[in-house]
Amino acid sequence: MRAVIVERFGPLANAVVKEVEAPAPGPKQVLIEARNAGVNFPDLLMISGTYQVKPELPFSPGMEVSGVVSAVGKDVEHVAPGQRVAAHVGYGAFAEQVLAPEANCYPIPDDISFEHAAALGLVYQTAHFALAERAHVSTGERVLVTGAAGGVGMAAIQLIKAYGGIAFAGISRSDHENSVREAGADHVLELAGENLYEGLRDQIHQITNGHGVDLVIDMVGGSVFAASLRALAWGGRMIVIGFASGEIPSIKLNHLLLRNLSVIGLHWADYVRREPQRVGRVQDHLYSLYTQKKIYPRIMGVHKLEDFRAALEAIEAGLVQGKVLLAMA
Repeated sequence: MRAVIVERFGPLANAVVKEVEAPAPGPKQVLIEARNAGVNFPDLLMISGTYQVKPELPFSPGMEVSGVVSAVGKDVEHVAPGQRVAAHVGYGAFAEQVLAPEANCYPIPDDISFEHAAALGLVYQTAHFALAERAHVSTGERVLVTGAAGGVGMAAIQLIKAYGGIAFAGISRSDHENSVREAGADHVLELAGENLYEGLRDQIHQITNGHGVDLVIDMVGGSVFAASLRALAWGGRMIVIGFASGEIPSIKLNHLLLRNLSVIGLHWADYVRREPQRVGRVQDHLYSLYTQKKIYPRIMGVHKLEDFRAALEAIEAGLVQGKVLLAMA
């Protein structure tokens, strides 16, 4: 089978498509004949060796896949050959045959395509856990999403609207405005201007009559984090998902104390490892929202497996508006 293989950590050029032996499923494992794989920012970090998890070399990147079960290992009870499934894996999804734990496989409803199933995984799961599980977002709350044009950002905007909130989309490029508005953003704010620390709060206060935002979902870090924290209303919450800017910010705790603010971390992959049944219930919930037409993934491009670098380079350059996928067939 063909797979993207990383033999040493470093730049994207280190990853190449190679012919490798197809894996065999072990106990409680499922072998999936892949149709599509989701491409995500953490894939870049894993290839470079800077992600929280460092796979044993050589490895294939890729954290989510959709396809058809081709074989199952011993003690697999709920998944059968021929079944259409999506799956979350720590890595290994950029391949024609993908191994996944049975606990992390989710049957795909008949009305959802392989492409949409791959796109409804990691980014919507992360957005849901940020909004509903960590922040407990309420109807009518004002929510700022930084990096709003990316995969998680677009998913978060759609879910904010599905959960009855008011969506403020923070973007770094003006040409991303139409995309976030199509996703449902009520207000769009540019995060690339001068004096962002004061300017973002001023923009938000003008829109909210001095109230601020109740919740921030931050994926950028750096100066955007600091400005977003300043724009929070009294008693507001911030969910930290990542640091796309490459700068991990620090916090002066007196800012939290004086304004009763909360800063909460989210490492979604830990839920997959620790509470797979909970993640499965959330996936069913997301499929239901899709069927109700409350969410709909925006797929910017589908690349052949051998063109995986183009997909990752677009993410690295901040050009992706929504989701990019790989197609194996």
